[in-house]
Amino acid sequence: MTGPEAIHPDLKEASVFVTGGASGIGAALVEGFLRQGARVAFFDRADAAETVEAMEARIGNRPLFIQGDVTDTPALMAAIDTAATTHGPVTVLVSNAANDTRYDAQDLTEAEWDSCLDVNLKPYFFAAQKVAPMMEATGGGAIVNMSSGSYLMGVARLAPYVASNAAIMGLTRSLAREWGGRGIRINAVAPGWVMTERQKELWATPEAQERHRAQQCLPELMQAEDLVGGVLFLASKASRMVTSQMLVIDAGVSVTG
Repeated sequence: MTGPEAIHPDLKEASVFVTGGASGIGAALVEGFLRQGARVAFFDRADAAETVEAMEARIGNRPLFIQGDVTDTPALMAAIDTAATTHGPVTVLVSNAANDTRYDAQDLTEAEWDSCLDVNLKPYFFAAQKVAPMMEATGGGAIVNMSSGSYLMGVARLAPYVASNAAIMGLTRSLAREWGGRGIRINAVAPGWVMTERQKELWATPEAQERHRAQQCLPELMQAEDLVGGVLFLASKASRMVTSQMLVIDAGVSVTG
């Protein structure tokens, strides 16, 4: 069971853009920002019309849903422009869209490799590049890149996904150094194995869940809502001197430092 969210007054009315917000971790993040009173836009290839209605009914704050594919860079750029026109210049970007399809490394094709990086890495850079001038013009902003604990653990059958998430941390550190003088903070979050519907449908068998639970320091399996507090912290001025860092939220599976 997740606890109550801290309130971050500076996120109220903030213009927030989330990629991959229709389901799973992304939907939990969208809802978390809505509960802060933020103006939230999210971009996803799935039809999220019902999700939008449900969120507004629960929270009383309606997100702006823009449908499209993050591998279509012009569409992603246009979506960010739409969000800025509707809600004001984007001052919080959460790059979350990802595809963790499993592959046997020996059989992986070039097309499959390229497809994986097109989802899991390229949009992270171009979304950041797009919002950076908006953030600078408004006095600064925060970018949170969703990486993955899989790269810390070197999980098998996920070679291009793990490579992408290692690269996300490298990208985070490089941009944080380059854009810090513009008032832009950039951090990453590395979730552990979160029991989303996709995971439970495809890979999280009862046996697999119990094996993973045994690796955690904390006994509860992680839910999407467990990522919200950390992301809100990194997006808010509560973390105003935190940049170029990775926040690992995995119930204690990996060891860092």
